[in-house]
Amino acid sequence: MLTRRGFGFRFAAAVGGMVAMLLTAVPTTQAADNVVVFAAASLKNALDAVNASWQADGNEPATISYAASSALARQIESGAPADVFISADLDWMRYLSGKNLTKPDTEVQLLGNRIVLIAPRDSKTETTIEPDFKLADLLGDGRLAMADVKAVPAGKYGKAALEKLGVWSSVENKVAQAENVRAALKLVATGEAPLGIVYQTDAAADPEVKIIAAFPQDTYEPIIYPAGLLADTKNEDAAKFLDYLKSAKARPLFEAQGFTVLVRTN
Repeated sequence: MLTRRGFGFRFAAAVGGMVAMLLTAVPTTQAADNVVVFAAASLKNALDAVNASWQADGNEPATISYAASSALARQIESGAPADVFISADLDWMRYLSGKNLTKPDTEVQLLGNRIVLIAPRDSKTETTIEPDFKLADLLGDGRLAMADVKAVPAGKYGKAALEKLGVWSSVENKVAQAENVRAALKLVATGEAPLGIVYQTDAAADPEVKIIAAFPQDTYEPIIYPAGLLADTKNEDAAKFLDYLKSAKARPLFEAQGFTVLVRTN
């Protein structure tokens, strides 16, 4: 017999899957001269705004595919056509660089971020994140929504923080893993999970959730989003788009979503 909660999580998994499909889908129709960008799912709101600004300045809009950095890197490795890659961690950029699939001299550490603990906006949950805090008790019979802890940067950062705080072993059997961080966000926003770990920029992008607490930054490696050109790009506008990401026009659009801009703006 399928319980109400069991049905809810199957529904949430389906929703998460649809979110992942929407994020990863690469449009099949695009102008030949459009820049194709593969970008971490957590960048969607900010990068959509940057793309609109780029277009307003007289350029053809970039075609952007959003998904987990791990999924995008694997697609690139398998030959998916793209001009620019923006990862949510350094590891997946290094992975592609190690296979000679990027132009290393174009790679730049573009943005910074933080991870936070979130709940549905009407939740009464309160806590202080510190060593051995009672996360399992806060969850009760519920699940902790996280991106895939083995491959997706947000999940890896979250697991590292929980391990550093000494609470991972108490919650690892309560984790609901999603294909990317936006799918994890959706589980909390729809109330299917009482708590989740996402980037602070994801929390800012969804009014259906609220931040309970931020994880101390010394509990996980610095979150750095590198960007760079892919080795096979022939698009003359790709380098211009990458420069636009580092421009003074792009800076406030990233900052408005809660990102820290790490590069000196042009």
